[in-house]
Amino acid sequence: MKILLMGEYSNVHATLAEGLRKLGHKVTVLSNGDFWKNYPRDINMVRKPGKLGGILYLIKLYTIVHKLRGYDIVQLINPMFLELKAERIFPIYRYLRKHNRKVVLAAFGMDYYWVSVCCQDKPLRYSDFNIGDELRTNADALKERKDWLGTAKERLNRMIAEDCDGIIAGLYEYWVCYQPHFPQKTTFIPYPIHTYSQSHQDRDKRAASVETSSVETSSVDIPRRPSQKLKLFIGINKTRSEYKGTDIMLKAAQAIAEKYPEKVELRIAQNVPFAEYVKMMNGSDAILDQLYSYTPSMNPLEAMARGIICIGGGEPENYEIIHEEHLRPIINVQPNYESVYQELEHLVLHPELIPQLKQQSIEYISKHHEYIKVAKQYEEYYKSLLA
Repeated sequence: MKILLMGEYSNVHATLAEGLRKLGHKVTVLSNGDFWKNYPRDINMVRKPGKLGGILYLIKLYTIVHKLRGYDIVQLINPMFLELKAERIFPIYRYLRKHNRKVVLAAFGMDYYWVSVCCQDKPLRYSDFNIGDELRTNADALKERKDWLGTAKERLNRMIAEDCDGIIAGLYEYWVCYQPHFPQKTTFIPYPIHTYSQSHQDRDKRAASVETSSVETSSVDIPRRPSQKLKLFIGINKTRSEYKGTDIMLKAAQAIAEKYPEKVELRIAQNVPFAEYVKMMNGSDAILDQLYSYTPSMNPLEAMARGIICIGGGEPENYEIIHEEHLRPIINVQPNYESVYQELEHLVLHPELIPQLKQQSIEYISKHHEYIKVAKQYEEYYKSLLA
């Protein structure tokens, strides 16, 4: 198949492209690298700031638009798959629809259905937008509600969702928001992740073209723990810290590190490119990520592949949707400071738990997220659309 993946969130499309290529498909990734994270792509569509940047972006888009024809599958990372206003994306979507066989919408992140369902139907006990029946009122949540409800973004999202051939959700949370509205066309496929023992030679070659350094990926060794410090890692996006709950997680981790200085080491990565993020993360015992999530997203999944324990979203629904009955590698926390603090302290005081959680993390990724296994699920789904 000839496949075009448009847009990027947290390395999903770049990793999926590698898996699909391993299966013999011709894949093109068009993206901005997910801004400062700078993930690999084949067609670079970075928009520079200001009005001139917007004009240059449009000029580049129109010079390459002929390359966006003739694909068997076009997959959009989001309704806002280009750095343009929603009004400008409508005609581009129609062009893609007209000149390619099938179009798939990914439910991977922020969009109208995620915002609307979490705010109105509230199928989740907690989310980026609600805690129980109460709506969250932090600045980011209010901004996203303003951006997506009753706007051109909403109209674009609804039009694409209704018109496209299929919708793929990458997390339980997104599936539960789309499936009631589009039960016949919504499917769940886990995110693709490289297992730690896999060779990354191909990825390193591609990454070099966008100045992404290679990541050491020799096999994971999980020794019996001597009396050593618990190495905690947290990545902070300053503009999204309150929204994602990393502000609360950081405070809890800092309090634990202060209480047990001889037992805990805390590493903090703030707004760094992916390659640097991975270098800082490597060697950690546990990662704290996304307080308001039911499930681990791409960064903690990448960490788990390296034998790093995820402290974050591990609700029962996460295991149910992937039919996992035995492995429980994730330290699930409730969306409050006390829960994070208690779970961290429990891990500090019971280091004998760490080797098993690390080993289960690796097994979990290999079983459910290994990138070629996931690519095969995409392959089967794409073929069903083309049949």
